[in-house]
Amino acid sequence: MYDKVTTVTTVQAPAYDERLTAPKMWWVLAVLFGFSLALVFLPYGSLAGLIALLAGTGLGGFMVGAQGSERIRVAAGLLIVGDARIPLTALGEPEVLEGEEARAWRTYKADLRAFMMMRSFITTAVRVEIVDPDDPTPYVYLSTRTPDRLAEAIRGSA
Repeated sequence: MYDKVTTVTTVQAPAYDERLTAPKMWWVLAVLFGFSLALVFLPYGSLAGLIALLAGTGLGGFMVGAQGSERIRVAAGLLIVGDARIPLTALGEPEVLEGEEARAWRTYKADLRAFMMMRSFITTAVRVEIVDPDDPTPYVYLSTRTPDRLAEAIRGSA
């Protein structure tokens, strides 16, 4: 008879993990937005100016934080982008895009059916074909600061 059953599960670290954070200058702009709003409300009194400073800085910080909150991960046979989970078996060969080629795939070469995680402040990307015949999505386009590492993680984990 079994007294205790011990189940051992191993948690595998992601092969790739990146948060697409906003540039530091955007945080400075959020604070400057708060100061400019405070200057608008300062004629109504110092308390109104202080409230506007706090509200404007908070609103600006929220907007910057929302732009820099997405994550890209490759773990457990999946490409995880935000809420999307794409099996690596459904992906083809990743293509590293830099400079003009990355801009082209963001603009005039883009397919409206593609899954795209774009950030204007990141100029490099990875494009991966979807090889699943049942999926109407032609490819995945991901802005990333380290496209070589992401492409290698997709290749190595598949």
